[in-house]
Amino acid sequence: MWVLEKLRSGLRAAPVAVLFVACVGLSYWGYLQLPPRAVNYLLSHDYVTQAELWKRRVLAHFDDVARPLTEAQLSLDEINYLKRVPDASDIYRIKLFDLEGTIIWSSRNREIGSVNDKAYFKEVVAKGQTYVQREEKDAKEIDGLAIHSLFTNMDEKHIVYEVYVPVLERGTVVGAIEFYTNATTLHQLTLRRMQIAFAAVAGIITLLLTITAWISSRASQYQVKMAKRQTAEEREFVEKQMQLAREVQLLGDLNEWLQSSQSLSELFDMVARFMSHLLPDAEGSIYVYSNSRDVLDGCAAWNGGEYKPHIHPEDCWGLRRGRTYEFGRHEVNFCCDHAEPHDDRPYYCFPILAHGETVGLMNLRRRMTSSNKDFYKCKKLAQMCAEQISMAIANVRMRDQLQEQSTRDPLTGLFNRRYMLDRLRRLLNAAKAKGDKVYMIYLDVDHFKKFNDNHGHDAGDSVLSEVASCLQDACDGEDVACRMGGEEFMLIWPGSDLKTVEARANKLREKVEAMRVLYQEKHLPTVTISAGVACFPDNERDIQALLRQADEALYAAKDGGRNQVRIYGKTQAKLPATKPKPVPPSSSLAAE
Repeated sequence: MWVLEKLRSGLRAAPVAVLFVACVGLSYWGYLQLPPRAVNYLLSHDYVTQAELWKRRVLAHFDDVARPLTEAQLSLDEINYLKRVPDASDIYRIKLFDLEGTIIWSSRNREIGSVNDKAYFKEVVAKGQTYVQREEKDAKEIDGLAIHSLFTNMDEKHIVYEVYVPVLERGTVVGAIEFYTNATTLHQLTLRRMQIAFAAVAGIITLLLTITAWISSRASQYQVKMAKRQTAEEREFVEKQMQLAREVQLLGDLNEWLQSSQSLSELFDMVARFMSHLLPDAEGSIYVYSNSRDVLDGCAAWNGGEYKPHIHPEDCWGLRRGRTYEFGRHEVNFCCDHAEPHDDRPYYCFPILAHGETVGLMNLRRRMTSSNKDFYKCKKLAQMCAEQISMAIANVRMRDQLQEQSTRDPLTGLFNRRYMLDRLRRLLNAAKAKGDKVYMIYLDVDHFKKFNDNHGHDAGDSVLSEVASCLQDACDGEDVACRMGGEEFMLIWPGSDLKTVEARANKLREKVEAMRVLYQEKHLPTVTISAGVACFPDNERDIQALLRQADEALYAAKDGGRNQVRIYGKTQAKLPATKPKPVPPSSSLAAE
């Protein structure tokens, strides 16, 4: 009997032992296999992201993105910047490739001219995709930077990530940049931490499974139910932790993307895409104050949400009260006018604040497919999202204001010389690629110095503002009007013909002559302009030479009697289309 009882007991314990052995074996296999793969995946993703950021920084220092890669020519400033990149980052080696895989520049001069004929370059990188590989290299293969001085055993292998990032110009691959990063220390540290974490989790799971199996086989029905309840609670806890980790990751990604947005429209597109993942139980919309601050403009929506084109601040109880408004959580509720028509679903109104100022409104409403409980859970996360969105909006607006101030003339509102040269360079490059023409019109207000001496600088400023308004009206499409300085202006008219440009310039001249400037309740004397026209590429292919020739044509117009348009290269003067009306000497600039 004793023997039979021991045998029966052993048979009952056999499933538990088998399960224990299986769990231990699976945990050991996972300990050996999963952490290295996970570390390689995470570091590859991080270094690809880092390489993309450094590619943008490198290309930002190139006057022309395609030129250095297609023509294999780098300026001294570009080379100096590339040489400084390893000193300012974890990157210790850089290569620039053309589309055929030839190295046109490297931080190691001996590699320049070599060709990367590996299959991945032509099949992946040359087709516009990023390629990353992990290599084990000797210490002597790594540059002797300060960051490597921690390695005492120089004979050991170092883990290096090589990232090939394609460079695109207008959707076409023109080359690639390769970044080398020594990840030995970070790889070992991350692997060690992940192994410890995995071992702990695997041990806990193994222990829990073993205890659960033992309780299931030995305990009563009550104990089995308690074990199931405990398992459910643990699962819910793990799910909550996983959900929290996911939300933290998404918030971090949202912040990074918002800070890199270049415009409000791009920012709101990012917000809509992220919010549909961050707040799946809510349909929402974003409103932002207009420049006049009398209304809010609808800008974005997600998860089926809708927004009105414009709402007034008085339409929202959240804006009127200056804090978050919750509809549906209280015994007495008042619906916002902007939420009408309303179907009694609960909603939130979050004022978006930046630097102590309200810049907009985020409205969230429970989705039809979600429960009130799930919707109420999202309040704290939604507030965090609103804070990030508010700072991003403020940053984009501040950047736009600074950009506007740096490219605009404060008196006339026209673009300044700095912007004109940058814009002209881009237009000439585009015209060269398409075979189009670009016309440059150099204008000057006739006798402006005498005008200032006789009527004062304030009156002269009024004249310049009115002339600038005429120039702005004469531009459309890609046309650009600039103030070069003083009474000198510049017009850039791309994609036209000489006859049309000459007619438009004379029409502008006649419009300026016909305008009447009112200053201190008196009409100022008649204003005329002279203009010189130069054409790209008919005259010159260099910006400075083109400017000089337009200036020569302008001086020819002045020498020919002013108030006329001259074309560079033509000997005859272009007289006014209509004879100027005689003006008494006291009110005419010509008489001065």
